[in-house]
Amino acid sequence: MDTDVPNEAALRQRVDRRQLQQIIAGLAEGIVLIDPVDGIVWANERALALHDVAELGGLGTTAAGYRKTYLLKYRNNHILTDSQYPVDRLLAGEPFENLVVEITHAESPDDGWRRICRIGGRSLSNTKGEAESHVLVIEDLTDRFTAEERFERTFNANPAPAIICRLSDLRYVKVNQGFLEMTGYAREELIGLSVYELDVLEGAPNKETAVACLREGRTISQTEATIRVAEGGSHFVIVAGQPIELGDEGCMLFTFMDMAERKMAEDALRQSEERFASAFRMTPLPTALSTRENLRLLDVNAAFVALLGYSEEEAVGRSGPELPIWTSAVVRRQIERKIAESGSFRSIEVQLRTKAGDILDCLMSGETVTIHGQDCLLTVIQDITERRRSEVELIAAIEAVMQDTSWFSRTVIEKLAELRRPRRSDKPRVGLADLTAREQEILGFMCEGLADADIVKKLGLTRNTVRNHIARIYSKADVHSRTAAVVWARERGFTGTPGKKASPPTRPRR
Repeated sequence: MDTDVPNEAALRQRVDRRQLQQIIAGLAEGIVLIDPVDGIVWANERALALHDVAELGGLGTTAAGYRKTYLLKYRNNHILTDSQYPVDRLLAGEPFENLVVEITHAESPDDGWRRICRIGGRSLSNTKGEAESHVLVIEDLTDRFTAEERFERTFNANPAPAIICRLSDLRYVKVNQGFLEMTGYAREELIGLSVYELDVLEGAPNKETAVACLREGRTISQTEATIRVAEGGSHFVIVAGQPIELGDEGCMLFTFMDMAERKMAEDALRQSEERFASAFRMTPLPTALSTRENLRLLDVNAAFVALLGYSEEEAVGRSGPELPIWTSAVVRRQIERKIAESGSFRSIEVQLRTKAGDILDCLMSGETVTIHGQDCLLTVIQDITERRRSEVELIAAIEAVMQDTSWFSRTVIEKLAELRRPRRSDKPRVGLADLTAREQEILGFMCEGLADADIVKKLGLTRNTVRNHIARIYSKADVHSRTAAVVWARERGFTGTPGKKASPPTRPRR
């Protein structure tokens, strides 16, 4: 008998194996056939691609060759022993399911190539129940595990507090650092607790709906809640739930926004605004709150109503141009420009019209303030009508008295001049030396009481020339009348006669 000629059983086995190969060649899973004697005898294209080779020989052909070519690790990074390799387990008669391993090149495991696969091993038996060959079924899980790893890194690095519970038993399986910092718990204190032991929906206004969504694995919309913290007490939070898959299990990802600091800030802001409102109402100075953009009144206090006569209902809601208190649109636009440029203005003199039609002299100041996140203008009004009337009456009296100053002492004249026109410290002082010879000559005639016509005759000049000289004298001395110019000259000891100083006055005869 020729031993090179296969017997009928061997031929049938080859035919059956060929048919099997044709059936499994197009499967999405990787399939590797292993013969108890010949080792790795066939693999479909998917199995070759999963092992980063193009031909069957790249797999190593034998169990030892496969171990030499590929390094396999469990998901906890433990390296498989020889007897734990899939090929070796099958050859030892040990079928298995759902073996999840990471496959890398044995000689260069850090070269960047890796596959994460789920492997099942089965034995194919003949009619007698004897194992004829073995099959490895390989499913590629690389993309899924890579996505899960990215999620894991993102979840742990995310500063927003988050915790994950398993839907099957509603127990927490993952928690990130943000949640630990917010609540003060340790990780091991939380993992394994149920949602009933640490209720993340406590105090939610729609808790029943949220719990129903949790049990059914549906999205939980944002809702307010409180959560117990480790040191006692609770935090006010905004919580939302999103169903996700973690591995092969359905889970719920809870994310939180810690509202404790925000609530404290809101309380402080509310108290601040309440204090502002109280001060606004109680201040004795007329005060108005308006929008910064078009000066539309938002609120006025009682002093504003008392001064201008418009009730709160009549004033609030009107913008700057619509409010009938302005007597000058030019001044109003000047104030609006200052607000646009710097956000404030200080002590601008304005005349305001009351509801009764009276004209008031006022000082206005304004400052930008933020109310409920909106830029507003706080305006304060000071009524100076009586003060201005008193000043005008005083100046008129001084003007009348100073029509004849010949018998006043220099000290009295200086005091009267200061009352009438206080010195401005921001302007440089001007002396007689700053006047031209002609200006001094004309000023001298003014001190002697000569009118413009008399000076024209004295000097033989035209009336316009004399007036121009007098205007320059006013400008240099910073005065606005003949009497003030005479006072300015006498303050400096100038009487009009060259070389003659002002002499002490004599007491007038009775």
